[in-house]
Amino acid sequence: MTPTPEHIEVLVVGGGTAGTIAAIQSAKAGAKTSLIERGSQLGGVTTTGGVNFPGLFHAWGKQIISGIGWDLVRRTALLEDRELPDFSTIPERHWHHQIRINGSLYAALAEESCLEAGVDLCFYEFVSSIEAVDGGWKVKSVGPGIERIIHCKVLIDCTGGADVVGMAGFPRLRDPLETQPGTLMFEFGGYEVSALNGDAIQRQYENALNTGALKAGDFATKSGRFISFLQKGGENAQHVFGADGSTSVSQTKANIEGRRSMLRLLRFRTLPGCENARLLRAQQETAVRETWRIEGEYSITQSDYCTGRQFADSVCYSFYPIDLHTAEGVKPVPLEEGVVARIPLRALIPKYSHGLLVAGRSVASDRMANSALRVQASAMAMGQAAGACAALAAQGDVTPGAVKLSELHHLLRSHQAVVPSPA
Repeated sequence: MTPTPEHIEVLVVGGGTAGTIAAIQSAKAGAKTSLIERGSQLGGVTTTGGVNFPGLFHAWGKQIISGIGWDLVRRTALLEDRELPDFSTIPERHWHHQIRINGSLYAALAEESCLEAGVDLCFYEFVSSIEAVDGGWKVKSVGPGIERIIHCKVLIDCTGGADVVGMAGFPRLRDPLETQPGTLMFEFGGYEVSALNGDAIQRQYENALNTGALKAGDFATKSGRFISFLQKGGENAQHVFGADGSTSVSQTKANIEGRRSMLRLLRFRTLPGCENARLLRAQQETAVRETWRIEGEYSITQSDYCTGRQFADSVCYSFYPIDLHTAEGVKPVPLEEGVVARIPLRALIPKYSHGLLVAGRSVASDRMANSALRVQASAMAMGQAAGACAALAAQGDVTPGAVKLSELHHLLRSHQAVVPSPA
């Protein structure tokens, strides 16, 4: 039996870092909005991926990303009485201004915010087909026991890998030779760091690499000292090479390799002082850093990002070091003092498309710029801009690129977003 078509204005595909914010903003702007998420909760990398320290919302002593995403992060931290950093200072390391939150609590608050805004949430579903029709899109989604047909005016692709854009037949790109490694987030405990002999541990670590007991990537910093891995409890200190979330097959492989690496490391507790090491927590999914990006009406370059280039159609800021992870590890390259990057609306619009937007790490950009644009605060800012643009486009029966920037900026500011001044 063919399901009865549903008619809405805005459909967001992907309930991760960007998609959650896009859906809330669209609904708050008065558009009838649905959100399809293949998993069981909202938040993506922040929750399911376990990167529960989003940033960066501030630059050079000023807040440059605010609005819906910031409010959710702030409320999550305050609900557990967590003290926020002093953002009026300029930190020695960029991660000093990241905000540690409870991922499960963030997911619950994000869900609550979606429901309060009027978003129709569709968990455990994924898009099976997309068709351009008069006035918008016909989208089929499936899940356990359900098949859905949705007619919408505007689609927002927040899958992280431009899945919808690819299904719709628009061009995407990625590096043909290399993809940034992913990371399975976990934490070890059961040992006292101050009692460990760093030199003895380093010798055993290097021997384990030589014998194959450990493999390259088990410790992300190839030439680093393993004592630093133990000091962090292993959190965010591992690399899964070739991690790719663009298909179920490649994500399955990344998850398996991430857990294999974790087990190798746990079995390495023969280190003096680590005999009682244990696994405290582990995420169920390896978080990926890079898959597909769109070919947009404009593509942000590394030069654009690192010089803070101004655009006439800027809709939000981004602030993070160039942060490309490789087999050699990662060496962040900070922006020069006073520089804050801007994101133009054109970079959120796939080339040749109508009624289609993206937000998050699939933003049109070169690989180096994307290594900074992909982080959570920037994805949230893009999500809010895309959600506002989609609502205005749907309500005005125009394509996103035809939305008046003055109206878009006004709507964003009315929901506490920080909007760059015109070029």
